[in-house]
Amino acid sequence: MKTQRPITSDEEHRVLQFRPRTASPTPIRRGGGTVQPLHATPEPLDLSRYEQPRAEQDDFRRRMLANIAALAFTIALTAIGIWLAVSIADLRRTQDCVLMGRRDCVKITTPHI
Repeated sequence: MKTQRPITSDEEHRVLQFRPRTASPTPIRRGGGTVQPLHATPEPLDLSRYEQPRAEQDDFRRRMLANIAALAFTIALTAIGIWLAVSIADLRRTQDCVLMGRRDCVKITTPHI
């Protein structure tokens, strides 16, 4: 079988040279208008610049109750998933035993009198 190589030409590949930015605040002309470069002012490196004033107070009790409810739901969902996996595995074991022709596949408990 013949291997095929893609046809490439020198026109497809071009190296772009990037010029470093200069610190001089010279206006840049583009089209019909002038664009002024941004003057970088040192800002604090924390999240305070993203904070916005809230219209209402934060309800800590309500948030904690919602978190507890979400945690309880997650725990219940995990427990149901584990129970389901164990039940399916037990059912598969019993089914494999029956399909092999064995007779004592299911354990039968008898009440003590």
